Amino acid sequence: MTLEQTIAAVRPLCGESMDAARRRFSDIAMPLGSLGLLQEAVVQLAGIQRTARPEIGRRAVVVFCADNGVVAEGVTQCGQEVTAVVTENMGRGQSTVCLMARRIGMDAFPVDIGVARDVQGDRILRRKVRYGTADLLEQPAMTREEAVRAVETGISLAQQCAADGYRLLCGGEMGIGNTTTSTAVTAALTGADVYTVTGRGAGLSSAGLSRKVCVIQTALALHQPDPDDPIDVLHKVGGLDIAGLAGLYLGAAACGLPAVLDGVISCAAALLAVRLCPAAGDYLIAAHWPEEPAGKLLLERLGKTPMIAAGLRLGEGTGAVAAVSLLDLTLAAYDGMVSFAETGIEAYTPQV
Repeated sequence: MTLEQTIAAVRPLCGESMDAARRRFSDIAMPLGSLGLLQEAVVQLAGIQRTARPEIGRRAVVVFCADNGVVAEGVTQCGQEVTAVVTENMGRGQSTVCLMARRIGMDAFPVDIGVARDVQGDRILRRKVRYGTADLLEQPAMTREEAVRAVETGISLAQQCAADGYRLLCGGEMGIGNTTTSTAVTAALTGADVYTVTGRGAGLSSAGLSRKVCVIQTALALHQPDPDDPIDVLHKVGGLDIAGLAGLYLGAAACGLPAVLDGVISCAAALLAVRLCPAAGDYLIAAHWPEEPAGKLLLERLGKTPMIAAGLRLGEGTGAVAAVSLLDLTLAAYDGMVSFAETGIEAYTPQV
């Protein structure tokens, strides 16, 4: 599907299924609302999958790997070559997200959507739109056409996962410099002050942080991305990984699949997706509170409260995978618990 067709295909959640899930939670033998946000997530899953008995037995994390030309401006602690090395490590199933996913029975798909060199590995999905983005201080990150193509790459991967029987998707990313691009996207979409939403990424010094803030401010002033045009923001100051993630979230929504968000990069992509298609927001589940300053603002704009507060900041989709394990535990209780009637215990009643 094209971007326009995908947006048109997103449906509202099924209210009847959500009501049935709430009734199930009130009937099983535990205090009302006692599983908190985990319980709310299962109700959301019911609405997304349009059944009172949602299941997430087959699930995958799709990791978009891409380089960012802005690295040339000294906004990172390590060099651009690290992106390719980690991508190839994912191709061998040896990165953190691959190992975590394997432990809970998830498939992990690394996607080369824009690594600056060709990468080796049979498990890597090759969807390269271009060899990294341009330096934001010299020109827009990519053309508008490339931005749309990268978004549609994410859409097509979500469609393929749905066709292959996956019931839940997580989005991940790998790309040195992508906290710079995600912060630029955040500032452009929200109007937030760059200084307040810029973080240290993977360990910048104070001098490096000041440089990063200056680079983002200069890029925004130079390119003047239109906050009312998400594709304009994406092509001028975004990244190919962000574009792929935004497409994955839109594609998941169009296919009736829940998508679990990870950290600040995926949340920036999610806000782009929701600005393109507000209804897609109902299909997104927030995993954890990102450590980057932009994370809280992005989640507020998305209207999401995450399940995990654990200081996670690795990326790759690791926080999203951790949240899936919590959903597994919650569904175990939801599916297996006996009712109050079956135990002979008087059911709890809401108090006012």
